[in-house]
Amino acid sequence: MNTSKLVKILSAVTICTLVTQCGEQPSPTASSTAPESPAGGQANVKDDQSQKDIVKVAIGSPDHTTLVAAVQAADYVNVLANAGPFTVFAPTNAAFAKLPAGTVETLIKPENKDKLRDILEYHVAVGSYRADILRDGQNLGMANSGNVKVSLKDGKIMINDVATVIASVPASNGIIHIVDTVILQPAN
Repeated sequence: MNTSKLVKILSAVTICTLVTQCGEQPSPTASSTAPESPAGGQANVKDDQSQKDIVKVAIGSPDHTTLVAAVQAADYVNVLANAGPFTVFAPTNAAFAKLPAGTVETLIKPENKDKLRDILEYHVAVGSYRADILRDGQNLGMANSGNVKVSLKDGKIMINDVATVIASVPASNGIIHIVDTVILQPAN
């Protein structure tokens, strides 16, 4: 919550407290129910001044339309718009295109929501792991309880020896590492 909103809320609470303490009674026409919250959750909060969160960064990227569609189909937009911090390994559209034909279309069907969520969660770590703190041989715990292994090869960061980090973008609630391959959890 930004400072100006907090000041407005505190001012309103102070005024209400003063009115109540002075013996004022609310008018009979005043509603006794609390106002409804805006629909849509955290992702729908309008803020054009602060740094963009992970979802807003992804939505603004023409190279991540498939990822955004998958996040929307999994109902994870509000989750990734929350405070975090998160580290997201974000596959590009070209990375999704490497999957067998029809895979993405099948995964975004409502009946496959749990499988899609598991795959997306395997791309998210709780915590902010910038590129400069990722180390060769490091294991990161992912949101689906799996682990990915970080390796450094020829000066590039690799995830599970299959996905190369091609860029990193900071966000207000973590960091996005753009990867060139969808990271699938190895079979046990």
